[in-house]
Amino acid sequence: MKKSLFVLLLMVISIPSFSQYNSGGFTLDSQNLYYGIRIGMTSATIGGDRDLGAKTGMTLAGVVGARVSRNNPLFIESGLYYTERGGKNSAETVSLNYLEVPFLIKYGFAAADGVAILPFFGPYFSYALGGKIKTDAGSRSSFNNEVGYKHGDMGFKLGCGVEYNKLYLELAYQFGVADISSVNNISAHGNAFVANFGVNF
Repeated sequence: MKKSLFVLLLMVISIPSFSQYNSGGFTLDSQNLYYGIRIGMTSATIGGDRDLGAKTGMTLAGVVGARVSRNNPLFIESGLYYTERGGKNSAETVSLNYLEVPFLIKYGFAAADGVAILPFFGPYFSYALGGKIKTDAGSRSSFNNEVGYKHGDMGFKLGCGVEYNKLYLELAYQFGVADISSVNNISAHGNAFVANFGVNF
């Protein structure tokens, strides 16, 4: 976790340098295709029978978006995210580190000069690359079939972004609909609050 926070701090320091660019990395009236980078934090939980409380992690992503309507600022955005999720309680901490691909529908509203408000919604599909379950007795893989979790996950993401002068900020909530528990008769669903920021090109 300390390593993740250090990487996040470096990105926070570097992002203000992008503000020297002119506004227009993303524009509602003329943009047909845009690219972006995102970095942020998650506050993730595991619901269902497992019922684990909030655990913080980081996200890092590259995204691409395209206009799908000639007359309206309607966009589809996808990309590749690395996201740290899981959950914890007094007995254990579960880490689940995913590669994630979302497919988001965004609609833009001009809020002020150079400012766009972009609510969005859509599904995401994730695959866990790694993870640990830590207890007082030690740690083990999160993907032990007898007590662990599945690699695959999917759900929906709902949120809103704000873009100004190529700088971008978004808040979102992810609610998992797949049962990620590998144990029969015990369910688990991953959820997370997400705060990301970055730049659009």
